[in-house]
Amino acid sequence: MKTIIRTTFLFLAGISLLLTMISCDSSTDPEIPDYQLVWADEFEGPAGQSPDSTKWAYDIGTGDNGWGNQELQYYTDRPENVSLDGQGNLVITAISEQYGGQPFTSARIKTEGLFEQTYGRFEARIKLPYGPGLWPAFWLLGTDISTVGWPECGEIDIMEYRGQQPNLIHSTVHGPGYSGGGGVSKSYGFENDRFDVDFHLFAVEWGKDFIRFYVDDVMFQELNPGDLSGTWVFDNSFFMIFNVAVGGNYVGFPTSETPFPQDMVIDYVRVYKPL
Repeated sequence: MKTIIRTTFLFLAGISLLLTMISCDSSTDPEIPDYQLVWADEFEGPAGQSPDSTKWAYDIGTGDNGWGNQELQYYTDRPENVSLDGQGNLVITAISEQYGGQPFTSARIKTEGLFEQTYGRFEARIKLPYGPGLWPAFWLLGTDISTVGWPECGEIDIMEYRGQQPNLIHSTVHGPGYSGGGGVSKSYGFENDRFDVDFHLFAVEWGKDFIRFYVDDVMFQELNPGDLSGTWVFDNSFFMIFNVAVGGNYVGFPTSETPFPQDMVIDYVRVYKPL
């Protein structure tokens, strides 16, 4: 069994990436909130087992216009696309196969209707896939999406990744007045490392008037209401989503450099609430 340890977070402010390199400034560290663990999945269980149905639901199919992004996968709840590996991980697998009229299958799991929270720290330790046309993500979506729609519900993309850029991830918020290509985004990456060769910790800390993004407990972006060109819509409850999209307007079509199957391996997901 894995041991859940209350982490002492080291926050290094002013660390930013301009697409390829990390640089630091002399800004002071932000105030460090105190957190209490309230929800977790350590993915313990036998290989081939589906994720805990009391914690995870599924989006199935192709959505509207490839989930609005012209994506090429059909999302399923099959163990071939999403299951435990027997080593304490959940694996979301993208496969090149004809299914439901699409050339690829994958999975998109969510806590909608099962767990939601307003404010706190959301984190996951993940090893990412590699290859052009792959688009894995770890993100939050407002629970009022069914009544107010998107982007009015708000979206917090903790981690998005273009498989053709294995040293780089992107974190973005979307809301009314700053959605789609106008989302407020920042990138973080490595000069001599890649996100597909080992696990990394991706996290967001979110409060009444701030959203802070982290990789391996290094803060590289902080947003406040004044940083947005539209309405701040991040004072309601949000649920979590993990998925691996294939193709779409953000990453393009897979190429011969994208062997399949491709895995996003999730070691754990943990959520903390502020004390």
